[in-house]
Amino acid sequence: MATTETFQCSVITPERKVLECDAQFAAFPAHDGEMGVLKRRAPLVCKLGIGVLRIEAPGEKHAMFIDGGFAQVIGNRLTILTEQARKPDDLDAAVADKALVEARAIKITDELSVTARANAIQRAQVQLKLTRTVR
Repeated sequence: MATTETFQCSVITPERKVLECDAQFAAFPAHDGEMGVLKRRAPLVCKLGIGVLRIEAPGEKHAMFIDGGFAQVIGNRLTILTEQARKPDDLDAAVADKALVEARAIKITDELSVTARANAIQRAQVQLKLTRTVR
């Protein structure tokens, strides 16, 4: 249960609950930049972007790749609903490197392909960064 200095944090994908913990601080990739959460934050619903979720919990830190979705803060509880949440140990640098090469090779034919290419590049770059810095 949360102490007086923490709030509850849950990360949920369509397949399973990835993380449930008490947190002192959390930062997540909103669609328009990074957003931070502390205890007693005002209620919030936010569209997520692609990036790294960072959680500081008593005695430990968590970091994971997040791929879109929504975040909700209400009553000292942060809930992250995302298509994909992967811890650094679940990522493979070689796979991410290959994905980056493939993403850069996506041909631009219209506005949708511009967005798809940019998102694929960002996914691969974030995963590569996590495999190199958070082990």
